[in-house]
Amino acid sequence: MSDISYAVLAKARAKFGKFLTDRDYTNLIACQSVAEVMVYLKSHTHYASVLSEVNERDVHRGRLELLLRQYLFDEFDSLCRYDSSVSAGFSQYYVEKTEVEQIVRFMVLLNSNSTEKFIFQFPSFLSKHTEIDVYKLANAQDYNEFLEALKNTSYYDILKVFRPDRKGRLPVSDIENKLYAHILRNMNDLIRKKTKGSEQKELLTLFRTINDYSIFSRILRLKKYYNLSPEIIKTYMLPEYSSLSPRLIDKMCEAESSAEVFRIMQNTGCGRLIGKIGYKHASDITPRVQYKLAKKNIHFSNNPSVVMISFMLLSETELMNVIGLIEGVRYQHDPKTIQSLIIH
Repeated sequence: MSDISYAVLAKARAKFGKFLTDRDYTNLIACQSVAEVMVYLKSHTHYASVLSEVNERDVHRGRLELLLRQYLFDEFDSLCRYDSSVSAGFSQYYVEKTEVEQIVRFMVLLNSNSTEKFIFQFPSFLSKHTEIDVYKLANAQDYNEFLEALKNTSYYDILKVFRPDRKGRLPVSDIENKLYAHILRNMNDLIRKKTKGSEQKELLTLFRTINDYSIFSRILRLKKYYNLSPEIIKTYMLPEYSSLSPRLIDKMCEAESSAEVFRIMQNTGCGRLIGKIGYKHASDITPRVQYKLAKKNIHFSNNPSVVMISFMLLSETELMNVIGLIEGVRYQHDPKTIQSLIIH
């Protein structure tokens, strides 16, 4: 292994070593107000630098999340600057994920005629890394103007085939599925072209397992909340980036109950993780599995690319924890409830 590779491993693990501890979470959950949470984060955690200018007595949730996302991106980008065969691709993957999140958010706002809210929660760091015409997007009033803002991006060909229905509403779930398939395809191609051996195997296993659980969670959600037919549910799956066989996915889609879907998944190799992650709600399963896999990789993998992407996944989980914790304290939820939602 080269000196550069050792440096990537050491830097990622050192950054992970500064993440919030069990004691930090206990102290944060015990806070009586958002101001107290902010004082603790500024005084005792690695978020001190990014929060130094924030007035803890006038915290706006949207601005806080943007600051933390900026911090997360900068941390990950600093790792990607090291010489690595896939570092540029990983950085682009993070940008694409953020772009798709913003595109989907805009479509939801477009459906509710609330696009004026878009720019207030747009992550400013993305402007330096995206081909999206942010100004045009923020000022788009209909789907045609929305498409025009995305004309020079790789998303345009995906989006142009869709149109609002008679009520002016977009099929957001269908479009979201196509966009995420695009991201997964790009990452899969990157891994296969730029890596080999154990590095390729570890990366493919990580992304496939995460997608396995995304498929599982999506089937549960579509059955429970939308009562869709098996044929329609199947159209929302991305089996080409999964280790689950098409036949097994079909069985879950055709299952009569959520309990049956669970039984089918738990009988698979990766499905055995379900009993080891301590989830409270079905929606918790995928992020908890992702956290478990990433934490294992950052400790034990010797491949810098695997450690880098695992660091990114762990950073996203901690950000989700912090935002959720702040919301829990703001609305005075029971500490045990807040604790149950923390993935750590």
